[in-house]
Amino acid sequence: MVSRHQKRVLRYVEEGSLLKLKSYLRKHPDVELNFSSGKKRRGPLHVACSLGDDGVLRLLLKNGADPLLGDRNGETPLHLAAKRALKRGKRAYDDLVVPLQKSCPVAMETPNKAGVTPKDLLQWMREDQFREPRVNGSSSTATDADRAWRDKLFGECQDEFYETFGQYDEDFLHDDVDSEDFGSWAERIRREYATRQRSRAQREAAAAGSKGRKRRKTKEEAEEEERDRRELQERLQREHEEYLARAARKEAETRLSRRRRYEERCAATFSGGGGSAARLGYADIPWPAPRGTVGEMVEVMLHGADRTDLPTFRKLLKRQQALWHPDKFAQRCGDRLEDGERTRILDTVTALSQELNRLAQSVR
Repeated sequence: MVSRHQKRVLRYVEEGSLLKLKSYLRKHPDVELNFSSGKKRRGPLHVACSLGDDGVLRLLLKNGADPLLGDRNGETPLHLAAKRALKRGKRAYDDLVVPLQKSCPVAMETPNKAGVTPKDLLQWMREDQFREPRVNGSSSTATDADRAWRDKLFGECQDEFYETFGQYDEDFLHDDVDSEDFGSWAERIRREYATRQRSRAQREAAAAGSKGRKRRKTKEEAEEEERDRRELQERLQREHEEYLARAARKEAETRLSRRRRYEERCAATFSGGGGSAARLGYADIPWPAPRGTVGEMVEVMLHGADRTDLPTFRKLLKRQQALWHPDKFAQRCGDRLEDGERTRILDTVTALSQELNRLAQSVR
């Protein structure tokens, strides 16, 4: 049975509403993303892949969506991503296949009910599909490419802004009320300014007489409009700087809190404080960043460490390496792992250990 929150998530995925989805997942961090819906029994990741929406795809992966979830035909999201790459070429491959493969390498070898894996499908990609298409007609092509780049850059800027600020601004909102993000606020200010300008123009036109011709702007009116524009720009800049300052403070507090919580969970789990008989699922492991990437986990572990103080930094790294060494982890927790999640847990532990080892090699 799909819950109300899951229906909302699926709707945002289908609409391609990345910012709304990100805001909603922050307000509802416990919503389960691994569900199936519709006749084809597909989940949010499947829908994102079928639509070719790489932004939504990466957001779902970051929030714990399972790349191995199968639909009615046993096809994972990577199957759909591979099929889209066969049709669309390198762009679809980079946007969809690469992040899914990086998040879950084993998905590349997972067969559907017909026994076909995503790797089998990708073998049919031609070499020329891995090259960017070249189209004759330089002027229109260059214009389209430039426009696409600006749209993508603007979307990434909005996305980065939500990453930094959205997580703090929505804590006091009701469940079904979308907050006004920075982009919406800026758009509202722009509309208010435009409305004020239209009202002024209408008053001037009405005052021009029955002929309906607008009189020429006087020097004073032009200067007043210029002042309004400058005031708007200054207001936007001031508000933006206030957002940045508040976000910097909140980010520092959040990172410190995450590291403290991580250390407390490590002590409780690895010291046997939870009881030697307690079973451990994936969510019970004290991951530094449960929904983050391996790199983000390492950042939480090492937050606050002075990397210029090499002896102290190496000592901290060595302690973390010992904590997440696959063999030592198996000795401490291997007999307590849930059978259904054992492979996923050990794969993540191995990836985390390898990242720590790589970092230790780089500081020698």
